[in-house]
Amino acid sequence: MEFGIVSFGSALGERVPVADVVNEYTQDTERVLDYGYRGIHRCTPEVGLTDLAADAARDALRTAEIDAQDLDLLVLAITDIPEYLYWDVAAHLQHVLGADRAEAVLIAQGCVGGITCFDQVAGRFATHPDHRTALMVGVNRTCEAYWNRMDTHSLLFSDGAAAAVAVRDHPSCQWGATEVMTDGRFASFFRMDDGGAANPFTSGVDKPHVRDAWDMMEYFDYDPDRFGEFVDLMNSRVHEVTTRACRRAGVGEPDRLILFHDNARTFAAVAEKFGITTDRTNVEISLRDGHFGAADHLLSLSGHLDAGEFASGDVVALAGMGRGMHWACTVVRI
Repeated sequence: MEFGIVSFGSALGERVPVADVVNEYTQDTERVLDYGYRGIHRCTPEVGLTDLAADAARDALRTAEIDAQDLDLLVLAITDIPEYLYWDVAAHLQHVLGADRAEAVLIAQGCVGGITCFDQVAGRFATHPDHRTALMVGVNRTCEAYWNRMDTHSLLFSDGAAAAVAVRDHPSCQWGATEVMTDGRFASFFRMDDGGAANPFTSGVDKPHVRDAWDMMEYFDYDPDRFGEFVDLMNSRVHEVTTRACRRAGVGEPDRLILFHDNARTFAAVAEKFGITTDRTNVEISLRDGHFGAADHLLSLSGHLDAGEFASGDVVALAGMGRGMHWACTVVRI
């Protein structure tokens, strides 16, 4: 199954320096600044997840000179919750774009959604020989009512979306393979305990919020050695899933590695697993702009392409981890 990316699009919130706004989110400013991020992107309150997704999608379609009516498939990957519950945000995006012919698929695998959407396209193209054109969109719009973009996690969350138009048999930026690993033991990390069927929202209770990184420590009985082993496992599995994807694609080690937009320390640790230096990764884009969840990989891939940093034929691995937990890698050849 061969398809390649013909265009990219993006829509980002306003960029602000981390040092200028960190006090709005936490008193533990030294810890947050130590992550190494220089900036994040934030939207104004009236801008929603679907606004970002639609703007990025239109940008990609305009660049490709493809009408939304010609799309056969739309795949939307989200990180945070959308504007409403009991609501299919992928179907809504299809309607907003006017992509009436396209099947709409929603992916909610956290930060790996921008990787696994390639596999959705490959699968649909394989089972639907008449499908030729697909749109992939990854988006994050931090819901600050439940998620503190600088204090909940060791990543600093940005608001933004990235989109890519994929066309069957397009010769450049071609998909090679996707591989996913899942370990459900950690499915409760960053769960919000209120609002679901098990514990519906009720009035007169404390404001709900997601579990944070300290709840992960509770899972490991606050044992730093056990937690350290888990961190090493997370990073090792990024290497393992990438090795599997490269093997499936019939290639050796990738020429470049695009990771989800983690902090500087994690970039260094993962690069060490691959035996490379971070200059073969997207670390500078990550630290410059923050973590966009499911949009990370498409944003970094398009950024490096625009900067002319890839050569024709380069093998690029889009790799990372996400809530679930999932580890995923998609291999593309430039």
